[in-house]
Amino acid sequence: MTWLSTVEYYRITNEYIMHATEASEGRHTARIILYSVDFHDVEQIHTDSDWEEWGRTMAGHARTLEGAGADFIVICTNTMHRLADVVEKAVSIPLLHIGDATAHAIRKDGLRNVGLLGTEITMSEDFLKKRLGKHGIQTVVPSEDSMKAVDGIIRKELVYNVIQDASRQKLIKVIDDLAGRGAEGVVLARTELPLLVSQDDVSVPIFDTTRIHAIAAADLALSQ
Repeated sequence: MTWLSTVEYYRITNEYIMHATEASEGRHTARIILYSVDFHDVEQIHTDSDWEEWGRTMAGHARTLEGAGADFIVICTNTMHRLADVVEKAVSIPLLHIGDATAHAIRKDGLRNVGLLGTEITMSEDFLKKRLGKHGIQTVVPSEDSMKAVDGIIRKELVYNVIQDASRQKLIKVIDDLAGRGAEGVVLARTELPLLVSQDDVSVPIFDTTRIHAIAAADLALSQ
């Protein structure tokens, strides 16, 4: 939904496909049909919370992609997976859900209890927690004050490509607190969060949903 996370999705998917195909077939790149939205419009959700209208908008975007020849849909953001069911019902092609891809990565590492970081909507509502729960993954979220602090860092800084060390330290402290409450790893459930914090910054495993989702999309495309 932001150009910053779009760049990462595009880069990761193409790099992965290039390296996956170079040994046997020569270097290929991804065939991608991209619908990029005006983030100013997305921001209005935080102001007026008109999810019904955005459901219709997202459904329209999905139908546009299907009509352009897409084999499956990837919503390149965690928060908008609140509308995943609406998008799925709008098209006949599959939706590759970010929660499923992330859960598979967590289970592969043998973990069952993870901290969840993202927008306040993602952390406070159940749409992603329940999806992870279907795979046997339990989630821990920050305190209300910490949720607001993380949400502020995302919406006031990261979406505008503002990277501040003070915010990095705040995020690391939140992750440490989640680990102290039993989180075996932490899910960075906002596609810009990996721009601020990396595995080298913390002691528990980090699950970067951007990278996980992009690679899952590449694997699905290659399998077809």
